[in-house]
Amino acid sequence: MDLNGRILSITIAIIATVLSQEPTASCGTAEFRPTMANKNQPQGKAPEGMVWIPGGEFSMGAAVNGEGSHEMPMGSNDSQPVHRVYVDGFWMDATQVTNAQFEKFVRATGYVTIAERTPTKEEFPTAPEENLVAGSVVFASTDHEVPLNDHYQWWSYVKGAYWRHPLGPQSDIKGKENYPVVQIAYPDAVAYAKWAGKRLPTEAEFEFAARGGLSGKTYVWGDEFRPGGKWMANTWQGKFPLKDAGEDGYAGIAPVKSFPPNGYGLYDIAGNVWEWCSDWYRPDYYETLADKGEGARNPQGPDSAFDPAEPNEKKRVHRGGSFLCNEQYCSRYIVGTRGKGEVNTGTNHLGFRCVKSASQMARR
Repeated sequence: MDLNGRILSITIAIIATVLSQEPTASCGTAEFRPTMANKNQPQGKAPEGMVWIPGGEFSMGAAVNGEGSHEMPMGSNDSQPVHRVYVDGFWMDATQVTNAQFEKFVRATGYVTIAERTPTKEEFPTAPEENLVAGSVVFASTDHEVPLNDHYQWWSYVKGAYWRHPLGPQSDIKGKENYPVVQIAYPDAVAYAKWAGKRLPTEAEFEFAARGGLSGKTYVWGDEFRPGGKWMANTWQGKFPLKDAGEDGYAGIAPVKSFPPNGYGLYDIAGNVWEWCSDWYRPDYYETLADKGEGARNPQGPDSAFDPAEPNEKKRVHRGGSFLCNEQYCSRYIVGTRGKGEVNTGTNHLGFRCVKSASQMARR
């Protein structure tokens, strides 16, 4: 693949996450059973900035069109069937990793993110020299209404876009130390987690944590999008992709802890920015787990990645939705729904948080 192809591939790979978040459509029924949380409590002091997730057995996936269920985004069959899963207890970052935390990591290690690395002639021998530029994919609102099947209207590859300049060289993160770090590719997130003595969550761990002890609810806080008229997550208001009206207080990304936590004390576990999980992405993975019978234990995801839309791209799971999610085009703030992304691609609406196993604590 030449660099032009890479830029196109990166753009398409990121947009694939958004394309799977189209207007709602029906696709079946599902049944939820109560979450059976573990009663055991961890020993020792809580790691700084982390909360205890007890683990246990729960119903994983997204309900659609049954009693107590909801309409789902088109293309959401990868979130079904609902199936029982067991996860051990673990610690999880209360917030998405912030710019300040990531800068501390970079200062300590000298790490250079993938978006900062200039492609070489060795990697792309047929690419013109002028196309060998570091950068990443950036969302920009349009100045007029556009068809929602033309994602190139709002996504583009921007030279010089990386975590310090998430929208390109003209942008910066000054005064935004407490905002989620974005433009993070999967290897960047893994590198940070290793440095911090943590790891990325599995998809099952993420969903158990996101549900906060609830079962079968539409959102991580319950079944009403705005209970009592209160905004519960950073999402998009207004005509997409024309303008985010910012009715929830933020037009675009928000500082961490701007919205109420879920039942386990996790902030922005829905909305604000997408988050990497460690699982490879396959749309049929839930069918595979369900076929194995009751209670898959600590599932780690499939052995390899496969996305029928882009069979040559290696993708990992995204979870949680972002500030771009909306009822017109994306509703992946609905708990149980899934996203996906090419591993070497970051965007200005993609970050991460880390977890730590109880066994990792015991080895300290």
